[in-house]
Amino acid sequence: MIQRPQVLPQPTARPGPRRPVAALTAVCALVVLGAAPDAVARAVPQETAADRAYRDFLDRGADAKVMTVAHRGQWREAPENSLAAVRAAFADGAEVVEVDVRLTKDRVPVLMHDATVDRTTDGSGRVADLTLAELARLRLRKGLGGAQAPLTRQRVPTLADAMRVAKRRGLVNLDKAWDAREEVWRVLTGTGTVRNGLFKSAAPVDEVRAFLAEHRGALYAHTLDDDNRGAVEGFGGEQPLAYEVGFDKTDDAVADPAFLRRLRSTGRVWINSMEGDLAAGHTDEASLIDPARGWGALLRTYGANVIQTDNVEALEEYLATGQAAPVPRGAVRVQGEAYAEGGEGVAYHDTDADNRGDGPGRPGEGVDVCDHEGAIAVCWMRGSEWLTYQVDVARAGRYTVAARVSSPYSPAGTYRIALGRGTPSGPVAVGVTTHHRAFELQRSRVTLRLPRGRHTLRLSLDEGAFQNWNLDYLQLEPR
Repeated sequence: MIQRPQVLPQPTARPGPRRPVAALTAVCALVVLGAAPDAVARAVPQETAADRAYRDFLDRGADAKVMTVAHRGQWREAPENSLAAVRAAFADGAEVVEVDVRLTKDRVPVLMHDATVDRTTDGSGRVADLTLAELARLRLRKGLGGAQAPLTRQRVPTLADAMRVAKRRGLVNLDKAWDAREEVWRVLTGTGTVRNGLFKSAAPVDEVRAFLAEHRGALYAHTLDDDNRGAVEGFGGEQPLAYEVGFDKTDDAVADPAFLRRLRSTGRVWINSMEGDLAAGHTDEASLIDPARGWGALLRTYGANVIQTDNVEALEEYLATGQAAPVPRGAVRVQGEAYAEGGEGVAYHDTDADNRGDGPGRPGEGVDVCDHEGAIAVCWMRGSEWLTYQVDVARAGRYTVAARVSSPYSPAGTYRIALGRGTPSGPVAVGVTTHHRAFELQRSRVTLRLPRGRHTLRLSLDEGAFQNWNLDYLQLEPR
């Protein structure tokens, strides 16, 4: 039988922003007559962010708070699966941090996504062939890693280290940990974080039942797609606390809204928005263009109340305000694929005649446009190419040029900016972002003095220079 964790007293609903937020449970203190105020304060147990996250996760009500899960921690600010990424994710508003767990040669659970350390560290080899002492000597690479990502001072953490960081901050989604569940359980009990660690798997129902029956208080979510949809019937009246549902097409059986409503009546519906094949294209990047195409659809159509994301701050902003990554006040933004009309040699120059990307380029035009998990970007950048944009400025002033870009290479390339056919700026270096889908807004030192009205902006790439980066959009920011 599945042992349900003890449920804390349920909070009453209270008015708030568009995001449903559970009220705090009152903490009652035993007041001793004559006791000093500081002694009474010390006697009152203080509710932590982890306490609230635990209670919220167990809430199965119709108005349960939508919870944010940070995928591999906040890797935009620190190396994926690092202690710094875990801390940053909680600090940026995530209630749950997803980490990946592997066992070392000496059977110690550590944080590492891949079976090898090659992508994310300065080392090489399989995690299972390296001792903890050997792993401890490695340095983690920036962001999502890669051979050209710079090294940081962060080291490969043990799961125990990560759980101590999370103990008062929130929950930890233990990905890839099911096969090491006994070792992981010993870490949770040893660090006093059983209520923080969330097991998950697509294992047979009997296997899950046996584990939960023997490990009282364990939190568990079941991963679900069309292939194992029958697990819902298998669990019967003892359903998991959540189902992590994956679907690459809207007509998948597990994506049926009626089916998802049934799941939500017994627990939480968890959907991942990082990649298109996890939620039929309702991705983070689609959400940044139009939230209705991404997170909004996951909430309204599919009833998600847990969303795992690579964009923690933007999702938190959307849940609170209904907006995601809005244009800053006074700034002007132009999408990379929205280049001017006029064709080859007039509005742009591309070194090949066809769209080499997989995105929605203009028919008959050769600008390369890619779809990077919902981010529609100019790609296959090459030296000597150029693009022009029509930019409408509502207020005269000085503007600094910024570009949202991505590239796993270092150096990734350079660009120059000019007004119309004016003199181009000096070269602006594009910094490595560690992956083609890891977009980052990079600010330049190029400043333009613009009167009110329409202007032609020209972005050019030096002939003969190495170029391999993607342009999501340009942004003119008032100084």
